[in-house]
Amino acid sequence: MSEDFKRTLGLADSISIVAGSMIGCGIFIVSADISRQVQSGLLMMLVWILAAIVTLCGSLSFAELSANITDEGGQYIYLKKIFNEKIAFLYGWTTFLVIQTGTIAAVCTAFAKFTGILVPFISSTHYILNYGGLHISTQQVFTIMTVLILSYINSKGLEYGVITQNIFTVTKVISIIGIVILGTFVGLNFNILYQNFTMPINFNFHTVNIIAVAVVGALFASITWNNITFVAGEIKQPEKNIPKALLIGSLLVLTLYFLINSIYIGTLPLKLIQTAPQDIVGAQLMGYMFGPIGRTVAAAIIMISAFGCANGMILAGARVYYKMAKDRAFFRPLAAINRKTKVPSTSLWIQCLWICLLILWGNYSQLLDYVIYASLIFYLITTVGVFVYRKKIGVENLKFKVHDIFPWTFIVLSSYIILCLTFYKPLYTLPGLLITLAGLPVFDMWNKEKRTLPIIDGQGAGINK
Repeated sequence: MSEDFKRTLGLADSISIVAGSMIGCGIFIVSADISRQVQSGLLMMLVWILAAIVTLCGSLSFAELSANITDEGGQYIYLKKIFNEKIAFLYGWTTFLVIQTGTIAAVCTAFAKFTGILVPFISSTHYILNYGGLHISTQQVFTIMTVLILSYINSKGLEYGVITQNIFTVTKVISIIGIVILGTFVGLNFNILYQNFTMPINFNFHTVNIIAVAVVGALFASITWNNITFVAGEIKQPEKNIPKALLIGSLLVLTLYFLINSIYIGTLPLKLIQTAPQDIVGAQLMGYMFGPIGRTVAAAIIMISAFGCANGMILAGARVYYKMAKDRAFFRPLAAINRKTKVPSTSLWIQCLWICLLILWGNYSQLLDYVIYASLIFYLITTVGVFVYRKKIGVENLKFKVHDIFPWTFIVLSSYIILCLTFYKPLYTLPGLLITLAGLPVFDMWNKEKRTLPIIDGQGAGINK
């Protein structure tokens, strides 16, 4: 077990990281696209219920692994210990290249976009540099400033990142509860609810496939619960607190998601959900109930959600690259731990640099679409690893074990979703795999270099600054 980090995070902090990393902008946006795909209020709710089942089963499966493998690095270290270094590296490679960094770039851009509603100067069409093929907008500059500020906060010490996380997690949970309460007493219309739920449905095999494809948006509004495993090396009693945090945090968020989507369906005609400006159903809901001031309040709530989500992901992501570097599977300087703050500061700032480059490049969102497929595959492989790990060490030696129904449900449902994506959205699947497989020659290069270096210890030693 690593001695580089201090175990200072308790259960409440861990729950905050789970819930705060899960709640971003997705819950306020993706229902528009889901409703357009399924063309029914009832099926839209079915999509969110299915996503909740998949998410809960996945998080409980990870809870078993986290209780028995308590090293920092989370999913990366699970794949390494259960399978091999190559699979673990491909996961870490894709995480650094796009999954974690691309998601942070997208969330911070959303934060800037909604700030622009309140401060129009911050806009994707307001350029401070527009020369030839080089375009830099005020929105991009503000987004980069956000990433820099959050990276700086987390570089000062874990306690600063966690305090920020706790404040924003509590605020956005209260905000969503407020929307649900207002929607129940101000917006709820039983005639609209009845119309949305009684739309004609031609339920057949094709409909099932459409639901499987549509569920991807709902899944990725909540699938970042795995971020808590990345900071396992800094959590007190990780074998107890991480499983509890995964269960409590996931249930909290999934309950809020179900409630707010119920308000969407009970307040807005399906056509208004489908045609929400920029797909922002949350703003459409608040505007429908309270007019322009409601849309402004919605923008502020989404800003809070985005900021808190980005903070949690910046905090957690750097620990993965640190662990890879410590294993001599990535740039060695990223294994540096600041002696004063006990934070992998080099990893934090390299992550920050790459996110900023993605923001300037501007096509990170397309890359993110591509790796959704690869990300699901890694989740599937890791969950299969639950059974492989049990066989490796023996069930009687497990510190914590979940019922088989949870990993098996995740495996079956996620396999079907992956299969449907393969056939229905091939333009998104192949590029995602290519991005992941591009890591194979890189792995071979690092593996060759690692064999030429002296071995300090079994895991590789951290560097202290």
